[in-house]
This record gives sequence, C-alpha cells and structure tokens, in this order.
Amino acid sequence: MTTGDPYEKTFAALPPAPGRGFARTWWGHAWLRALEDSALDGEQVRLGRRVARSGAVGAVSVRPGGLTAVVRDRDGTAHRTDVLVQEFSQAEWDRLLGLAAAESGYIAALLDRVVPPELAEDAAAAGVELLPGIGDLDPRCDCGEWDHCPHTAALCYQVARLLDQDPFVLLLLRGRGERQLLDGLEARSAANAPAQTPDADVAADAGVPADLAYGAARAGLPPLPPLPELPRAPGQPPTLDTEAEPDGPDVDAVEFLAQAAAAEAFRLLAEAVAPGHADRAVPAAPTQAQDAVRLTREADDVRVRSRLAVATGRSRADMELAVLAWGFGAAPGLAALEDDWTPDRTTLARARTAWAAAWAEEEAPVLRRVRARWTSPATGRQIRLGREGRWWPYRREAGRWIPSGPPAPDPASALAAADPAD
Repeated sequence: MTTGDPYEKTFAALPPAPGRGFARTWWGHAWLRALEDSALDGEQVRLGRRVARSGAVGAVSVRPGGLTAVVRDRDGTAHRTDVLVQEFSQAEWDRLLGLAAAESGYIAALLDRVVPPELAEDAAAAGVELLPGIGDLDPRCDCGEWDHCPHTAALCYQVARLLDQDPFVLLLLRGRGERQLLDGLEARSAANAPAQTPDADVAADAGVPADLAYGAARAGLPPLPPLPELPRAPGQPPTLDTEAEPDGPDVDAVEFLAQAAAAEAFRLLAEAVAPGHADRAVPAAPTQAQDAVRLTREADDVRVRSRLAVATGRSRADMELAVLAWGFGAAPGLAALEDDWTPDRTTLARARTAWAAAWAEEEAPVLRRVRARWTSPATGRQIRLGREGRWWPYRREAGRWIPSGPPAPDPASALAAADPAD
C-alpha cells in the first residue's frame, strides 16, 4: 500500500481468489449487498465477480468520494474504472465523531480495525449512514455502460476484500483519512473529559481511560513480551482413585470432566498462540447442549456417553450423529445437523448467486430445495446452507442423513464432498 496525497491511498493489486468469498466481516458483506441490490442487471454483477476472482483488477486508489482501478478483460483490454461514493458533510462528521468519542469501546474497536455494528446503528439513528445502501455506489467506466458493468462490479468485489483488512478505507471514502479521523476523536475525547477538581490527586489513582491507554500502546510503547510456548500435550489432572468409593459425586465422572477441561484449555491456548488469532472474531460461548456434544466426543466410556445423551434428550444414535457433526465443524457443524431453518429472501438471493457462480461454466445439477437444504434423492447427496453462510455436505446412509465432511465456501465443493462412501 502506498500513500501520495494524505487523503489518498493506493493498494497493490490483490492475487486471484478462487473458491473463496470476497468478504468475511459484516461491513464487507454490507458493502457487497449495496452493489448486488443496486445493479439493474444481476448478470453484470456475476461476470464482475468472475473478473475479480481471476485477479484482473489492478491497484486500487482510494480517495474521498471515490475508487479507481484499471480492470482488464480476458483479452487484455484495460478499462479505467471508477466507483463514486457520497462524502459526509461537516455536520455528518460532527455527529459521527461525537458518537464515537462518547464510547471508549468504539475508539478501541476502530483502532483494532473493527467497525462495531452498534456504532453503525447509532450513526444511522443520528442520520449518518456509515455503510452504503441501494444506489450509493455510483459506477463510472470507459467501457461505455451507464449502470454497473463487469468492471465496476469487479472493483467493488475487490474493495470488499480491502474493507475486511482495513475499515478505514470506508471512512476515507466518506471524506476523512485515518490520521485526521483519530485526531478528531482525540480532540473530542479531551473535550468530553471532566475538568480538574481539588480532588485531582485522588482521581489520579483511578487509572487511565481504556481508549487513551489503547491509543498510547499504538503510539510506540514497547511490545508485549512473547507468548509462552505451547506445551506438548494437555496437563494431567490428579487421580481421584481411592480404596473405598466415597459418598457424593461420581469419581469417574469428576476425573473425566477434569481431563476434558484440560484438553479444552489446551485447544484454546493453541488457538490463541496460532498466527492470525487476533484477526478472528471471538466465538460465542457454547450452550449446555452444545457442550454436552463436545464432552461426548472426548469420552471413551460408554456410560459417560450414554449419560450425556440422556441429559440432552438425545438417543444414543442421535448423539453419535451430533458428535460426528461436531467433529466436522464444532457448533456451526452441529447447527447444520439440527437446525432446520428457513432462509429469508435476502439470504436465498445470495444463495442463488453463489449457486450461479459455482456452476458458471457448466450445467448446474438439479436439486430439490426444502428450506435451507438442497437434496438429490437419486444420488443420496444433500447440501445444507448454514446460518453463517457456509455449505455443509451430507450423504444418505441406512435411511438417515449423515454429515460427510467439513463445510465448503461454495455449493459445488460441498456437493462433491457429499458423495456417498464406497
């Protein structure tokens, strides 16, 4: 990434993106919804997605009010492509900065390259639409199209990837560079700070506001010490074996829970020290029913597995299916097994778009859809759309649908993984 004008940034061309979504964050998805809901011709958007996926979008220049890139056709023809976005007025910036400065959590999240959904909601309530909506992405291309063409659509898809990495790109489009924005937040935070009182010496012991401490850490304080090395294996809890069985809790069950807790702590630590951990969203805490499935997967004792199945209202067979689903995808995998949900119209539209992209160059298979499940009765295959947007493969065995693999980013890959076992 290079910077010329203080209010312009140029991002190097991104590599091709075969078989992956263009957005992972909620604000990246909102950006793409604005494109897909605005374009009059969905075919142009589909072609643009293929162009972006092939790596044909050059370096992207971002400035207040617009994006520019050179996009090449398959024959190598280059097109100057622009997408214009309405800048905020001074009054809109005042309202947005006032909202952000009033909540230290908003400032900390922005510094961590995260757009809190609550900030966008508060801004919308104040009349400031942070994310673009229908008609807000104004296309300009020298190919001659007056609406979105494959070139402007490809540019928008590529920018969704940039927004995932750096949401300040969106704020620059709205008219403020990162430094100017942070200076404005700092000035408002200082103005909102309480005036010094005779008890200032007492207040000095109250600590440092989180937003100021976080900002100071970004400003050049020494880095944190390195993380500890991951142990080779989970710790071993003490044995509770006794000559006589004590009254009270089941000793075997307590030992199992202690061992399972050590294994889970080891897994969480391994995730925490793995590269990229800081960029991943914090998962929701498991429900009691989900945790019972996780524990069952850890248990070798048939009695423990049976007790956990009974405690969650599942039969032994249902619990074994749940354990298999958990092994392929943890809580989302279990949801794909048990959550027979009905997608709304917007989700179905995105699913149809993914379907068209997955079989863009060949004939799509004929599957029967019931809610969020697409089935081929003749081949014994089924794919399920999870609420998180991934596709889960299933196959039919002995009259039951069995999870057959981890999730896939597109329906074609999931359907291939759903082939019945030999």
